[in-house]
Amino acid sequence: MSSDETTTPDGPPAEGSPFNHEIASRDEAPQYVLPLVARIERGAPPARTDALETAARAVLVMLSDERSVGDGEWAQAMRDWQDARIRKVVRRARGAEWRKAEALPGITVTGKSAEVRVFPPVPLDGWPKELARLQVSGTELDDPEPPPGPDSTHPVLWLNPHVEMTAGKSMAQAGHGAQLAWWELSDEERAAWRDAGFPFSVRTADEDHWREVTAGGNPVVRDAGFTEIAPGKTVAVEGVDRVGTLPRR
Repeated sequence: MSSDETTTPDGPPAEGSPFNHEIASRDEAPQYVLPLVARIERGAPPARTDALETAARAVLVMLSDERSVGDGEWAQAMRDWQDARIRKVVRRARGAEWRKAEALPGITVTGKSAEVRVFPPVPLDGWPKELARLQVSGTELDDPEPPPGPDSTHPVLWLNPHVEMTAGKSMAQAGHGAQLAWWELSDEERAAWRDAGFPFSVRTADEDHWREVTAGGNPVVRDAGFTEIAPGKTVAVEGVDRVGTLPRR
């Protein structure tokens, strides 16, 4: 699978967003990365869309975990990570590799067919050896059948139809989109989204909708172009305002 290294929002950052820092100061800060590991067993790989949604949900679970905020044990690492460039790297594991990854502090999030474990941020050059040896390439994922249309009552993370990305790159980009959506919300809206189980969809937009969703003031991920693709827009977030009306799970 592939990795993603940085994201910035397209347009003014939301109040409270770490992107309110000057870009130069974020570049000068110590660089951290949020590791995500997807379980990819040889005989039972997850569906691509489910893997994307599970990875994005794992980012939200990490952001909302009590250990990530206030005086929590991961809070300082989370602050250091968000004070610098927002980097996420997706690696793959199976069998014994997955069991070793699960033994490290982190959170496993399960989708319909996918399992993704997210870990507290680590220095860019300070990965735990159990994670550093995992592959970031060599596996691609497919959907057995086209995914249904997104639920219009939930937020939707729309992928750019003009950009081809590996599953791992797309998982990281979906995580970026989920994080931008999180930053758009008040504390009350974040609690409502969390209590509802973080419902949202990840889909690839058609050309007409991509033009519409990126021109309407929605949060948009702009990749820095360090891996796989040229710099540019990759994910647009639509429907963040729907979070406030979600029922509890």
